[in-house]
Amino acid sequence: MKKILIDTNVCIEWLNRGLHETVTLGPGVVRYLSAVVVMELRAGVSHRASREAVDALTRAYRTAGRLVAPSSEVFELAGAVLRKLKLAGCNVRDASLCNDVLIALTARSIGATVLTANVADFAAIQQVEPFAFELP
Repeated sequence: MKKILIDTNVCIEWLNRGLHETVTLGPGVVRYLSAVVVMELRAGVSHRASREAVDALTRAYRTAGRLVAPSSEVFELAGAVLRKLKLAGCNVRDASLCNDVLIALTARSIGATVLTANVADFAAIQQVEPFAFELP
């Protein structure tokens, strides 16, 4: 069965507007959530209802054993990938890009495809390090 790791923007669009329901809830795939995505979601919430929605989402993935965190090996490789991106002209001081590298490498480490609407960052990462991503 296909594995996907859901990126922050897809979670936000699903939580806020109910978009991407077939890929976030539908059959045929095993879904994972990155601890990096949880961090980004928590950083962006400003209302109690939003915090509770993120709590419920995180709890569901944790209970299912599908909340994944970057390993020390992923962090090591992320440094090398960020260096390659820097040499390619990318702004590696951008926290979002650093997080996306961790998300991409974590997905690859578990054999998953990143599900994202952020083509720019993930295409740039893919130019220097192979991994799979697709649009929702």
